[in-house]
Amino acid sequence: MNKNDLLFYTAYEEFYAMASESKAFQNFCKDAFGEDFSQDGFSDIEQINRILQYIPKQGNVHILDIGCGNGKMLGYLQKKTGAFIHGFDYSEKAIETAKVLYPENSEFREGIIGEIEYEAEQFDVITSMDTMYFAKDMSSFVAQIKRWMKPNGTLFVGYQEGDVMPKTKDAHTTVLEEALRENGMPYEVEDITEQVYELLHKKREAVEKHKQEFAAEGHQNWYEMLIGQTEYAQVPYEEFKKNMARYLYVVRK
Repeated sequence: MNKNDLLFYTAYEEFYAMASESKAFQNFCKDAFGEDFSQDGFSDIEQINRILQYIPKQGNVHILDIGCGNGKMLGYLQKKTGAFIHGFDYSEKAIETAKVLYPENSEFREGIIGEIEYEAEQFDVITSMDTMYFAKDMSSFVAQIKRWMKPNGTLFVGYQEGDVMPKTKDAHTTVLEEALRENGMPYEVEDITEQVYELLHKKREAVEKHKQEFAAEGHQNWYEMLIGQTEYAQVPYEEFKKNMARYLYVVRK
């Protein structure tokens, strides 16, 4: 498959090049999300810390992150748990950076959702923060994930509706939920839409705080992009939640 035909591929190559060099963006992430994981979504430190409870405390523990970007979230989880970390992403620039940042007890691969493959029953925990949307066939990809998980393994998913994915009635009517049901994977889910609404306001304050830093670096275009990402939260919450939703799924094998 030609990567240039994939959703947002060129934009993400540019994004990860910027993220690796921009102090303004790194400072923005810390202020907006509580930690710099080079976020281009809504994964704040509180959401990421929830993953820790599902990572075994003993044994030969392996974690896979789907769409790992430059690996910063995995690096954080490894620091907290000592796990062996695996990640794949379609961005060449992101994987190059991940290999440099986290060379120990790690494996980072360039790969496309639905095409990359791993050994069966390899992972204790698999994470997907704002990346399941890239699956062309959600049910088939969930079947792959199920094969990769160890018995009693956990899949942790941050899943947004209203931008890439269409807004459905609730957490039990999403495209992801249908794929989980088709593959016989039980789950628990939490609606965190209100938290994301609040996070968008925090994100807007943070990017305004670092406006001059972005300009000084020649990254005014990224400042404008980040401001644009917060525009749809400039309405009352009741209106916001009619069009947007965010869920955290915890899925068991």
